[in-house]
Amino acid sequence: MEKYYPQKSIEREVSCSGIGVHSGRRTSITIKPAPENHGIRFRRTDLPGTPDIPALFKMVVDTSLATVIGSQGVIVSTIEHLMAAFTGLAIDNALVEIDGYEMPIMDGSAKAFAKIINQAGIKEQKMPRWFFVVIDEITINDNDKYVTVTPHPHFKISCSIHFPNPIIGNQELSFDLSPENFTKEICSARTFGFVKDLQYLKMFNLGRGGSLDNAIVVDNDKVLNESGLRYPDEFVRHKLLDSLGDFALLGMPILGHIQTHKSGHDLNHRFINKFLAQKGSWETRPVLMH
Repeated sequence: MEKYYPQKSIEREVSCSGIGVHSGRRTSITIKPAPENHGIRFRRTDLPGTPDIPALFKMVVDTSLATVIGSQGVIVSTIEHLMAAFTGLAIDNALVEIDGYEMPIMDGSAKAFAKIINQAGIKEQKMPRWFFVVIDEITINDNDKYVTVTPHPHFKISCSIHFPNPIIGNQELSFDLSPENFTKEICSARTFGFVKDLQYLKMFNLGRGGSLDNAIVVDNDKVLNESGLRYPDEFVRHKLLDSLGDFALLGMPILGHIQTHKSGHDLNHRFINKFLAQKGSWETRPVLMH
């Protein structure tokens, strides 16, 4: 009998806490199971009426330093690493309760989030997963940066980056998404920054929680973290992780090959808008399991 990919949630609730990279404030999150067709939603438990914000592209209010969603003056900031973990582990439905406005940065990767989701246990639900099945190319360009998606039998993502820095330089990576691949290859890649950028952020009272505990810090031709890099190409792996988190805001997984070059949160978000506007280039439907 033919079987479609099922929607998934978690078996039981799990929690973690840490500081926000920009606010420097400690917040706690609890991820709870959710019913079919619920999607991912964030709930601010520290505010009157505990308002919910769905993790969807139309709720994005800022992409300058992180991905921020908001509704009626209520925001949740820096959601991309948790969203990447949901995407990487194929979680469709979950409620994320948070007692502040910024997600904890943990170690700067999605490792801690993937770990607690796996600890919670992943359960298949009865309803099929719906996909954006790409049938025609969609591209957005911004000078030499671009994001493009083409038809492909499963979800593949390729990222390339270029920084005029001897430690980073040119890096590229192609990745076929599966929970095993995500756990092994992507979820531990940390966010990175340059000493000069951190000084600039602190001048504007941002990046107050940033440290060598939650970011790779590059100073010209050296990495300042004593333990060094987790992967020789950790930088492009983290960009790929960020992209997974950003594209998760489509609200449904993609069946297609996404390629990004020198992209960031802003271009990824503009790509989502173009993707959704170009309705003849995709269809939404359940997909049969191979």
